[in-house]
Amino acid sequence: MVNLSLLFDKLKTYKIDFITGVPDSLLNDFCLYAESSLEKEKHIIAANEGNAIAIAAGYHIATGKIPIVYMQNSGIGNAMNPLLSLTHQTVYSIPMILFIGWRGGGGSAGSDWVQHVKQGTLTPVLMDNMNIPYHIVDNDEAAIDLFVWAAEKAKSIHSPVALIVKKGILSKEKKEQIYPKDSWLMSREELMDIVLDFLPEDTVYIATTGRAARELHALKSIKKMPHNCEFLNVGAMGHASSIALGMALGSPKRRIVCFDGDSAAIMHLGALTTIGKISPCNFMHIILNNGVHESVGGQLSAGQTADMTAIAEASGYNTIKKPVKNKQELLNAIEFLLTIDGPAFIDVHIRQGIREDMPLLNISHIAMKENLMENLNKNLLGNKC
Repeated sequence: MVNLSLLFDKLKTYKIDFITGVPDSLLNDFCLYAESSLEKEKHIIAANEGNAIAIAAGYHIATGKIPIVYMQNSGIGNAMNPLLSLTHQTVYSIPMILFIGWRGGGGSAGSDWVQHVKQGTLTPVLMDNMNIPYHIVDNDEAAIDLFVWAAEKAKSIHSPVALIVKKGILSKEKKEQIYPKDSWLMSREELMDIVLDFLPEDTVYIATTGRAARELHALKSIKKMPHNCEFLNVGAMGHASSIALGMALGSPKRRIVCFDGDSAAIMHLGALTTIGKISPCNFMHIILNNGVHESVGGQLSAGQTADMTAIAEASGYNTIKKPVKNKQELLNAIEFLLTIDGPAFIDVHIRQGIREDMPLLNISHIAMKENLMENLNKNLLGNKC
């Protein structure tokens, strides 16, 4: 891994002092070093990658300095619009350095999780098509020189340049995460276990990207519950609630529950206003709110500083007016919200962590989708809500 102290000293020589982005495990130690060594106004964890590009653009306009924006390559889609219509040479010509974690860098099946493979193949292609000069950083020895190249190139062309970073360059091979051991809050798995026991077995569950999907699938296996009532949103971070909305509208006789993350919900917060406006009565949105970007290093999110319940209520959801923090409060909230027409929202504050023996996902994504579709398309009895 690159010597981060040396890297940050080198960045200072180019007056680079502002960093923003969305955390990625391939850039884990870089993100953590920035969080611990920079003033909070100089390191901003953005809601999504497009936000980060815009924040960086504003900082450059105010200071003339070159900012850094970091992201996983899956976030290029969020970043593409401001990269092309704001920072591009033909528009405002705003320089910045993109640090992009290269998931699926092998570009072939078996080289990474299936949701990363196509994105990995297209990452250099997208840079070419957006006229963004780039280098692939694939070894420690060349890394500092490539960071120097990026700083000088961005300054000379007055537009973004990119460093596409392979695993192990800005992160350790194994993430070091310390979870609070004395928290009395529920874990994600405990929360989902409670909900699965309380709601009818034919309830359809959508789980957000990352550990929640693994935990939901494992829990249903432990409980010997069928897997044809679940959708695991392994990619498309921030879109689980929109997928759930589409299912709720297409299957109005089924209870649809979205297990969403705090950072994921914040990433595309506007989805809440659409759900509130359409107001499906069979929709329940449960936020697994641990207040951090847990799976990529534990950087603080805005999940427990923002009033998620107030945001949801203002968007048109039914709520209990406050976060939930224990089993009985969760059961009371579900029971109460099931008595009211309209979408339900529960912000559950939970502790960080995942059990060490949690299995990795081993599924056929197509088969899971088709089994769910067959289930949803049955001629089920019952009335809408």
